[in-house]
Formats: sequence, structure tokens, C-alpha cells
Amino acid sequence: MSLPPTPAAATYAGQRLGLPEAGRGSVASWGRRILALCVDWFASILVAGAIVGPGVLSSHGWEAWMPLLVFLVEGTVLTPLVGGSFGQLLLRVAVVRLDRRPVNLLVALLRTLLICLVVPPVIYNRDRRGLHDLVAGTVTVRR
Repeated sequence: MSLPPTPAAATYAGQRLGLPEAGRGSVASWGRRILALCVDWFASILVAGAIVGPGVLSSHGWEAWMPLLVFLVEGTVLTPLVGGSFGQLLLRVAVVRLDRRPVNLLVALLRTLLICLVVPPVIYNRDRRGLHDLVAGTVTVRR
């Protein structure tokens, strides 16, 4: 009889969390996550541009902050409603809580605010969980 692997002996991202190695429910790849973020950012620029005009593309004034605000609202609202942002939905990625409870609006707001700060997502562990996921108790998985 073999013993389950210890956390130090994890061979793939998500193993320590009890997630499968591949397929539905496995930790999402960096490629999917980065592409989803690019889709979200492009969509946020389009929506912000439709609201306030071409000033969103300038580096001056409050209009330049509108895409970030749209991104914050989009991620905060869509994550609890449908399990991820617009880009995550398109790329078949979901945000789930480790305790298996639904992601609520407050958790989604905290997580998305930390993403907006940029630094938390680029500091991550071997399970591909950035500081934003660690603080929120979430993990990004394949749908």
C-alpha cells in the first residue's frame, strides 16, 4: 500500500490542493490565464471608450483610468455570477474557492482589486496561485 504524496513531493500544480493533473478542474495554464487577461483588458478598453470616448487611450486625465474601473467592475460582478470574467469565460477558465463555497461579491472584489495592483498576480506559488488567489482563498481552474 502506498502513501499519498506529501506536499513537498507534489509533481504538478494543484496536486497539494487535491486538484486533478489535467482536464476539467485542473489548475489553468499560464497561457489561458494571460490570454484571458488580455481579452478582458481589450474588452474593458472598448467599453470604457464607448462610455467616455477616445480619452481612454490617452495617458492624461481621469478618462485614462476608465478601462481599469471597467475591468474592476467586470471582474467583480461576473466572477460571483458566472465563475469568471468575460475573458475567463471565453477561454474556459473558472475561479473557484478552495473551500468549495461559491465566490461571493466581497471575495471577488478583493481578488479583482489585488489584480488591479498588478504585483499580487506576478508573485505566485508552485500551484500557480498568485497573492490575489492566496488572500481570496481561490484558485483558477479549467472549466
